[in-house]
Amino acid sequence: MLSCGAEEIDAAVMRLMLLRHAKSEKAEPGMRDRDRRLSVRGQADAAMIADYMAGHALRPDRVVVSSAERTRETWQRMAAALPASPVEYEDRLYESGTEAILGVIREIGRSASPLLVIGHNPGLHDTARQLIAPGTREAHRLDEGLPTCGLVVIDFARKDWQKLASRSGRLDRFVTPRQIKTARD
Repeated sequence: MLSCGAEEIDAAVMRLMLLRHAKSEKAEPGMRDRDRRLSVRGQADAAMIADYMAGHALRPDRVVVSSAERTRETWQRMAAALPASPVEYEDRLYESGTEAILGVIREIGRSASPLLVIGHNPGLHDTARQLIAPGTREAHRLDEGLPTCGLVVIDFARKDWQKLASRSGRLDRFVTPRQIKTARD
C-alpha cells in the first residue's frame, strides 16, 4: 500500500513504526555480527525509505535504534530527511525477541508518538505480527516476512505505550524499498 502525499494521524491514536535495518554486508571472517555495516544498496534503501516517510508525514517524535552498527548506520542515512527526533541506542534490541522489544516500547513515555523502532529480524517481524489485530486486509502481506528496510506502521487506540497489548493494533501500511521503486517506475 503506497499512498501519495502527506497524511496526518488522528491525535487520539498512538503510532508505532517498526523498521528492519537496511541491507548489510556479509560478515568477513573474524568479524562480529554486530559490527557489520550497510552495503551500497542498503545505504540507498535507507535514504529512500526516509524520503518516503518524510513525504508521507511519518516523522517520528522519538527513535529507538538497536546498538548494532547496521541499525545505527540505517538511522544515520535517514536522519537528514527526518530531523529533530530524539534518538536512543538500545542494546536490548540486538538479537531480541518479541518480549524484549515490547519491553523497550512499553518504557517509552506517552508523548512519543509516532515512535520509530529500528531493529532486526526475526524479532521485529514477530513483534509486528503479534501486535496487529487479525482480519486486517493488509496483515497477510507480513506472512512473507519483513525484508531489509521494510517499514511496518501500526496504529493503536490507546494513548499509553505501557498498555500495549497483543492484537490491539491496526496495520496502517507495510512499505518496502522494492514497492517504492516499483511505484516510481
